[in-house]
Amino acid sequence: MISVTEKAKDRIIELRKEDSMSENHNIRVSVKGGGCSGLMYDLDFDEEIQEADEIFEDKGVKILVDKKSMLYLLGTTLDFSDGLNGKGFQFINPNASRTCGCGESFSI
Repeated sequence: MISVTEKAKDRIIELRKEDSMSENHNIRVSVKGGGCSGLMYDLDFDEEIQEADEIFEDKGVKILVDKKSMLYLLGTTLDFSDGLNGKGFQFINPNASRTCGCGESFSI
């Protein structure tokens, strides 16, 4: 399962409103090769649910994950920070053995 904090949920709702998106625009989370630690998170809105997608819902937010990425993301929490140390979505991933300084890439 992938969960969402209240701050992340609130920011997702704000972004949908800012870009005039409906609630049918779900969050798609995936993992791609790259970054200084080897793997990178990818986060976007997506209206289309693919046949091979795993679908999670937390706090009213639907999260779509392809099967390959699911192996890396089980148990992950999506958070949002707007503090002095950086603004943006953050992934709290219990599977990551190492992350880079910016938090955008990881390794297992």
